[in-house]
Amino acid sequence: MRTSFTARHFKAPAKLKAFAEEEVQRLSKYHDGILECEIVLDFVKQLHKQQTQIAEINISLQGQKLSATEKSEDLRKSITLAVDKLEKQLKKHKTKITKKVKTKPEDFENSLAEEVEA
Repeated sequence: MRTSFTARHFKAPAKLKAFAEEEVQRLSKYHDGILECEIVLDFVKQLHKQQTQIAEINISLQGQKLSATEKSEDLRKSITLAVDKLEKQLKKHKTKITKKVKTKPEDFENSLAEEVEA
């Protein structure tokens, strides 16, 4: 899996980069076909409010793109929550694929024949 890292409006320390890449590596156990991963961290200052830190993670699969965005006061928390969202999306995507593979054309033809007879 190829990983690219972008930090907007601040310079990310090496420890934060390592943490983000380590968290994203968790996703490889749910799907083997992850081609590319893009991690974008953003730091937003708001007047009269706390600072918002945003983690956006985009994953490219074969023929599909998945993304998750999370906001919180802590970048590590945002990264973890975004990876958790992507885990759910990958599990759902994998079950859809396996459902399609398990459905055989003969089963579909047999069900159509039964409906026509009824």
